[in-house]
Amino acid sequence: MAERKYSTNKRAPLPMEHGKLPPQAVELEEAVLGALLLEKDAFTQVGELLKPEHFYKEAHQHIYHGIRNLAQLDQPVDMLTVTQELKKLGKLDDVGGAFFITQLTSRVASAAHIEYHARIIWQKFLQREMIQISSDLQTKAYDDSIDVDDLLDEAENTFFLLSQGNMKKDATQINPVIQDAIDKIKASAAKGDGLSGVASGFHALDKLTSGWQGSALIILAARPAMGKTAFVLSMTRQMALQYKTPVAIFSLEMSNLELVNRLIVTETELSADKIKKGNLEPYEWQQLDHKIQALIDAPIYVDDTAGLSVFELRAKARRLKKQANIQMIIIDYLQLMNANGMNPGSRQEEVSLISRNLKGLAKELDIPIIALSQLNRGVESRAGIDGKRPQLSDLRESGAIEQDADMVCFIHRPEYYRITEDEQGNSLIGVAELIVAKHRAGPTADVRLRFRSELARFQNLEEDEYAGVVEETPSAPVLQSKMNQGEAAPFFPPPFETGGMGLPDFPDGPGFNHDTPF
Repeated sequence: MAERKYSTNKRAPLPMEHGKLPPQAVELEEAVLGALLLEKDAFTQVGELLKPEHFYKEAHQHIYHGIRNLAQLDQPVDMLTVTQELKKLGKLDDVGGAFFITQLTSRVASAAHIEYHARIIWQKFLQREMIQISSDLQTKAYDDSIDVDDLLDEAENTFFLLSQGNMKKDATQINPVIQDAIDKIKASAAKGDGLSGVASGFHALDKLTSGWQGSALIILAARPAMGKTAFVLSMTRQMALQYKTPVAIFSLEMSNLELVNRLIVTETELSADKIKKGNLEPYEWQQLDHKIQALIDAPIYVDDTAGLSVFELRAKARRLKKQANIQMIIIDYLQLMNANGMNPGSRQEEVSLISRNLKGLAKELDIPIIALSQLNRGVESRAGIDGKRPQLSDLRESGAIEQDADMVCFIHRPEYYRITEDEQGNSLIGVAELIVAKHRAGPTADVRLRFRSELARFQNLEEDEYAGVVEETPSAPVLQSKMNQGEAAPFFPPPFETGGMGLPDFPDGPGFNHDTPF
C-alpha cells in the first residue's frame, strides 16, 4: 500500500485585522502607573475611580494593588516603596522585578493627564465586562434547562449592578449649586403661582407642597375603597389637560383599558352606570363625543405590565423620559412590584429594595415618583372619629417605605365609616381628606377635597364651603382652596361613533359606590 503523503504547506498567518483583541489600553495603564510613582498626590485623583481589576495586564493589577496599599496607609509611593511592597506581597517576580518598575517612570513625564487616562482604562474595563456578560448569557440562552424568565432577570440584574457599581459622581463646590438654587427661585417667581415643582391641579395641595418636587418619592397610601387610583387619575387628568404635563402611569393592578374607562367617565362627567348600560340620551352622546376629544391627544402614557420589576421600570422610565420628557411617574401599586434578580431574603427586604430603587430613579431622572401603597388592617380595628384616620404605623412594611419617602400622604374619607360631620358640625358628605403625614421639605397638614363618587373623581372644594387645610401642624400655614402593553404607549381611547359605543363594563352599583376598591 502506497504511503499516504500529506501536504507540508502551512496556512499563512492571518493578519491582525482578521482577529479580535479584548478592549484594552496597555500603554495608558503604564502611563498611569508611572505617574503614580512620580507624584505623591496623584493617587487622590484616581483612587476612587480605579480598582486593581480594572487593569488589563495582571502585572499592572499587582503593581496598582501595591500602590493602593501604600496610599491607604498614608505611606510614600515611589519606586523603592512599591518594590518593597510587592516583595512583601510575593508578587515582585510576577511583575518583572524591580527593573520593570523603574521602567514605568520613563513612560511618562508627569501626572498632568492621569485622570483622563484613568477614565479610558475604566471604560475599557467596562467594555470587557459587557463582552463577558454577553458571552455568558449567550451560552445560557442555548441551554433549554434554564427558564427564560430567570435568564432575563439575571441579565437585567447583572447589567444593572454593573452600571450601579460604576456610577461615579464627583463632589461639587457649593458655588454652582447655589447658582442653580437661585435660578430655580427666579423661575418660580416668574411663573407667578409660587410653584417650584409640578402642579397637581389641587390648589390647596399645591400651596402646601409648592408642587410635586423633582427627585421626590411620594407614597400615597389608603385602605381599599378610599380612592387611591381615582385620586391619581383625577390628578393625571388635570396635569395633562390643564398644564400639558406628560405623565406616565404604570398600573400593575388594572389594565390599560380599565384606566382609560375611568378617565372617560371622569372627563365626560357621565355616570359609570349610564355608560355601562349604554343608556345615554342624544345630548349625552354628543357630550361624550365632544369631551373625549381632549383626552385623545393628552400626554398620558400607560403601561399595564403585570409583575413589573424595578429593572423593567427603570428601563421603561428612562426611555419615556428621553422620548416624551415625562415629568411624573405614578405606580399603582408598590406592593405588586418585585425585585427579581436581587435575591431579597424576605418580603420586608424586597419592599426595602424596591422603595430604595424608586428613590434612586426619581433622583436620576429628576422627576417626582408617586407610588401607591396599601395600609394594614390597623385602621379598621380602631374606634372613634380619630381612630379611623391613617397613621404612619399603618403602612405595610412601614419602616422601609417611610424611611425612603420624601412625602407620605394618606387618603381618608370619613363618610365611608359613616362619619358625616366633623367636630365643628360641618358636613363631611362627599368630602375627602388628603393627610400629608410626612413632608421632608415642608409642613404637614390635612388637605380637604371634594370626592364625587358617581364619577370616581377628586376635585377642589368650592371657595364658600371649606378651607383647603383644616388641621395643620404648628409650622403649617392655613391655606385656602380656590374654585375652580409591556411597552408604554400614548393614551388613545377606543374609537367610537356618536350614537353607539361599546365600552367595557364598569363596577356595579349606582355610579362608583363606596364599596368599590379604588
